[in-house]
Amino acid sequence: MSPSSFSVSSTLSPASLAGTLVSKTVLGSGSIYWKNNDATKTTRNLKYRVCSVSGGSNTSVENVPFPRDYFELINQAKQAVEMALKDNKQLMEIEFPTSGLASVPGDGEGATEMTESMNMIHQFCDRLISPEKARTTRIFFPEANEVKFAKKNVFEGTYFKLDYLTKPSLFEDFGFFERVKMSDRVKPEDELFLVAYPYFNVNEMLVVEELYKEAVVNTDRKLIIFNGELDRIRSGYYPKFFYPKLGALTETLLPKMESVYYIHNFKGQKGGVLFRCYPGPWQVLRRTRNRCVCVHQQETMPSLKEVALNILASA
Repeated sequence: MSPSSFSVSSTLSPASLAGTLVSKTVLGSGSIYWKNNDATKTTRNLKYRVCSVSGGSNTSVENVPFPRDYFELINQAKQAVEMALKDNKQLMEIEFPTSGLASVPGDGEGATEMTESMNMIHQFCDRLISPEKARTTRIFFPEANEVKFAKKNVFEGTYFKLDYLTKPSLFEDFGFFERVKMSDRVKPEDELFLVAYPYFNVNEMLVVEELYKEAVVNTDRKLIIFNGELDRIRSGYYPKFFYPKLGALTETLLPKMESVYYIHNFKGQKGGVLFRCYPGPWQVLRRTRNRCVCVHQQETMPSLKEVALNILASA
């Protein structure tokens, strides 16, 4: 699969233009490719700042402004993935809050946040992938029951392949799930994998690593992790003593990953936002009334601790 193998064909309702994520996919024709002038582009006059950033094939990039609504966010995420694919990125992360652009994980009820992520994934895939390539896109949900819910409530009638990472076992009530062998789930025609919020069970990210090693490495396939709350692993939320395999991901899987679109909010008097839209730099933003002001930027991802205790505290 090459970056020229996708296109988007969508029509938007008036609700979409008002900021509500509603779209209807229609059949397209011709070859399949990435489109920069897709039908979801708004008429808003977005202002950008240009700054120099090393890495990839870009000698300078534009700082994308913080999104004003989820409609704008999904468009930014789509464009970030398109740019990353052009740079041949194979393992990507998209991470943002779903309970509001200023929210943090836990602000919403867990099941509600997952459902919102599911809706966002549907909108994202509709804009990124043409109907002709939907059958080569496999979306993995955390477990089999989530697939049933998705088919009934969000992805009804879709051509995307819906799959799962784990399935319930006889001891589900005690938090035990049966891992699924990825080699049995992947099909030869699959070109793009999208993994939906793999954070409810600690085994889910281990299965994602298996998927990457067995079905992505040394192929042209791409893998996107969507709202996986990977900061739990990065920050040591799971002690390595009790979760050695999960902790090992910080040295094996995560260094290979490109965070192509990322939003993490910090609350409190010295609060702010860590924001990145590929291929731009990592920006630390301070909210002032109705806008965000960049107080710091760098080429590599800072730790959340560094942002909270050093950058925002002194900004």
